[in-house]
Amino acid sequence: MRSPEPPERGRGATIYDVAASAGVSVSTVSRVMRGTAPVAALTREKVGEAMRSLRFVPNRLGVSLAEGRHAANGIVFPDLTGPYFADVLLGYEEAAGELGRSVIVLSTHGRDAAPASVLGLASRVDGLVVLGRTVADEFVEQVVAGGTPVVTLARPTVALASGASTDTVCADNRTSAEELARHVLTHGARDVVLLGDPDDSPDVAERWAAFHAVLAPAARVRTVRSHGFDEAAGARAARSLLAEHRPDAVLAQNDEVALGVLTAAAERGLNVPGDLIVTGWDDVMAARWAGLTTVRQPMRDLGERAARLLDARITGTTAPPQHEVLPTRVVHRRTCGPHQEDR
Repeated sequence: MRSPEPPERGRGATIYDVAASAGVSVSTVSRVMRGTAPVAALTREKVGEAMRSLRFVPNRLGVSLAEGRHAANGIVFPDLTGPYFADVLLGYEEAAGELGRSVIVLSTHGRDAAPASVLGLASRVDGLVVLGRTVADEFVEQVVAGGTPVVTLARPTVALASGASTDTVCADNRTSAEELARHVLTHGARDVVLLGDPDDSPDVAERWAAFHAVLAPAARVRTVRSHGFDEAAGARAARSLLAEHRPDAVLAQNDEVALGVLTAAAERGLNVPGDLIVTGWDDVMAARWAGLTTVRQPMRDLGERAARLLDARITGTTAPPQHEVLPTRVVHRRTCGPHQEDR
């Protein structure tokens, strides 16, 4: 290997300098730095010696530009309000930062041209995470066909024309939903309302299917739309519901909607759980203070795993599509009847 020439005065060594000195390609230097693919021992030694001789300090942005990449990932949310989205984003950003990537966030809430916005974002990033039912499968496939890796989050994997599918990360909705439904039945509920919008969320649709499977043989089960995922939407829907007919139990799509139900129940002087059982989903901080029976899901872990799966897809360290399901668990508190409360 020829002795490396020092960079020009005032200019730090670049990945191009290292590649030229070691007599290898820029992509090979990148693979050595990242450890993302097998590199011959001799080649790795040449690159290491060049980096040491040139006092090369790796710069993620420079490496990405040299490889024709953006050093940025995108994540698409249906909305950005509420603790669920905040925690998922926090987990995603922490992992992306650790991997040397910046993050561009897109919320499709209120956008008439959401698909066009997603396609535009895809052209500016190295990879994309799509959460929930933000855009149809056909647009996800269009992004992948354009060369941008995609990981779906809290959404079923998307089948691609190539016969492959997207990588996906989701929480286990079915197991905990079935357990929660059985728990509600043991406390005497025989008229149950599922409050939420399953058409707008694959997660909610999966929970609703599991609730129905357990509840339907033993109770009357109805779905009432909340027309939103926040506390105000839950309170509005519950006020209308409780004015017409009081069920035995309301199983809300998330904790925020459930907290709105608690507000509406208090306004009518109802005792929870004596007059009305209420449950949520997520286990946000407010649920703990309210004594809300709920299901704890690993929101930060969902974001973190999505970021790492996407990075692996971008760098080519995974081949078959990866489908990860993270565990959840029922948290017993006072809004579902006498029970030893969990923390």
